[in-house]
Amino acid sequence: MMRKTLLFAFFSLILLTSNNSFSQAKKVWLYNADQYYEKMDFASALRYYHKVMDDTLALSFRILPYEAVLTNQKLKNLGNKKDSALAKISVGDYIHHQMAMCYRYSHDYPNAAKHFRASSASGSYNDDYYFLGNTLMYQGKYDSALAVFEHYMTLEEYTDMYMKRALGDMSGCAAALKMPESDEDIVINFSDTTVFNKGTSSFATTYWHGTDEERIVFTSAREGGIVLDPLVQDSRYLCDLYWTEKDGDGWSAPKNFGRPLNSARHDASGVFNGENIIYYTRWSDENKKEKHIYLARMIGNKFFESMKLDSMVNMPGYESINPFISSDRQWMYFSSNRPGTLGGMDLWRIKLDDNGNPIGEPENLKKPVNSEFDEVSPFYHEKSNILFFSSDGHNSMGGLDIFRSVYSKDIASFGIPANMGQPINSSHDESYYIIDEDLRHGFLTSNRGECLECDSVYQLCSHCYKIYDLTLPELEFKIEGYVYDIATNEVIPGATVEFKDVSYQWEHFELTADENGYYQHDLIPNLQLFLRASQTDYFADKAVVFTQGEVESKIYRQDFYLEKIPKGEITIEGIEYDFDKATLRPISIEILDKLIEFLELNHNLKIEIRSHTDERGGDDYNQRLSQERAKSVVDYLIANGIPMDRLVPK
Repeated sequence: MMRKTLLFAFFSLILLTSNNSFSQAKKVWLYNADQYYEKMDFASALRYYHKVMDDTLALSFRILPYEAVLTNQKLKNLGNKKDSALAKISVGDYIHHQMAMCYRYSHDYPNAAKHFRASSASGSYNDDYYFLGNTLMYQGKYDSALAVFEHYMTLEEYTDMYMKRALGDMSGCAAALKMPESDEDIVINFSDTTVFNKGTSSFATTYWHGTDEERIVFTSAREGGIVLDPLVQDSRYLCDLYWTEKDGDGWSAPKNFGRPLNSARHDASGVFNGENIIYYTRWSDENKKEKHIYLARMIGNKFFESMKLDSMVNMPGYESINPFISSDRQWMYFSSNRPGTLGGMDLWRIKLDDNGNPIGEPENLKKPVNSEFDEVSPFYHEKSNILFFSSDGHNSMGGLDIFRSVYSKDIASFGIPANMGQPINSSHDESYYIIDEDLRHGFLTSNRGECLECDSVYQLCSHCYKIYDLTLPELEFKIEGYVYDIATNEVIPGATVEFKDVSYQWEHFELTADENGYYQHDLIPNLQLFLRASQTDYFADKAVVFTQGEVESKIYRQDFYLEKIPKGEITIEGIEYDFDKATLRPISIEILDKLIEFLELNHNLKIEIRSHTDERGGDDYNQRLSQERAKSVVDYLIANGIPMDRLVPK
């Protein structure tokens, strides 16, 4: 009896010791998981969260999820209770939330949605309803996402930022459901796996020297990259800058730029200034939130040590990424969350001096380009004045979408961004869009497609960024219309329609409208056309048509309305002079400027210039003064391009 009692006590002691040891291990696992999460090492974090999740006993306890021993994340980053300091959340809910966030940041949206469902349903994390809808949206499940967002709207407790994002995502879902079917004329292909897409991640294609489409710079994490300690670092997970050039119908074997341009940190998103300077983004795994733009100079393909740009670009405590240099080397565009943003990452630009160094203060591109969400990876197409960029705002279809915004030189402003649509965009992320001068061939980066790397043990399928090449259909433009009598609204047969290309890609030409007053003609891209319609006995009419900035084929309808020239004289009133002088007054200049515009349009008309004085003064004096006044009008018109043979001073 005594021996049995001792044996029971012995096994009880072993069990108690084992449980205490096991519980302590859970705390260590959870602590390690949170540490990896804070460092944005989501794969490692998931491994430890899975260890805790596999123990159902531990999940029954309730803890303060913000307890310092368990997580060092800030209170505002998690949960949404009105009194978070007192809110108790089960370990299970906390782990579901953390695992869901890890999967989301790893672009594994099916697994993220599974865990967001669990964490939101318990009521511990109301904002996880937003994240659930967002991950469904990323999978292209727009109807399901809308239903979740609508439920989120009914909750009493939420975070304002996520509620605002939910409203934006709902607009994006609605826009995606209404978006036309994928354009079959646009071809998107997975780029060469031996050149661009070798390794775990490839992205950020740029042309070597602006319009040099024969050489491409890109970013990739693959074997053979730059590392300092091979025992600690793995180049398969470190980004380096590479380049390749056209080799027949394909591309040459990629070349790593090597040291010192590439380091044992992440070096990515590089762009040359058209000469001997490359700008690029650099960060480290120790602090992924510290991403800054660097500059490196080279001579004969050999680089000097890189230099981090100063606080005009890289403000301490903020990210600055994705540099792009204009073809005239005068501006650097980049993305940053520095103070002054509308929200998230905004697009900025800063002036460059002749040595490629930033000068002055950066300019925020503001609305309508920037939104309250993220705008990244700018690419400015000089020939068409189009800014291409990526954003998860502007009613994106899910994640980052590629948008275009046309710059108007007349008002020095960018237009409202337009979504590039399917198949360029998808429910996943698309960024780093570049296109050649003719708007036909280019590249983009996306994490669409099947899982590329899967960890079967911890169920992490990472959709890494990969490079895709694209071919757009040749743009087709046509203009057509009718010439009418403005008074009777009847067509005018045989009218002449003149075409003048102010961008000088075309020789000026004219055509004749048919017996029904109809005309039509094919156009080409990047035109700035001035059109003039005329007919005998009529005043001419004009119009301006642009194919510049268009990325889709289009038929322009342009009608003209001509006014009959009245019989007799047409008097132009209001030309005044200073007293006792032939000097034109400002009001006279305004009237004559309008007359010049009228004469330029109606170049078949002549004008008789008559001038007179009042009754004061002698006849000879008044005759001389009136002649001088008529001459001052003639001189002004000639000085502004009106030929003398069209003017009759009197």
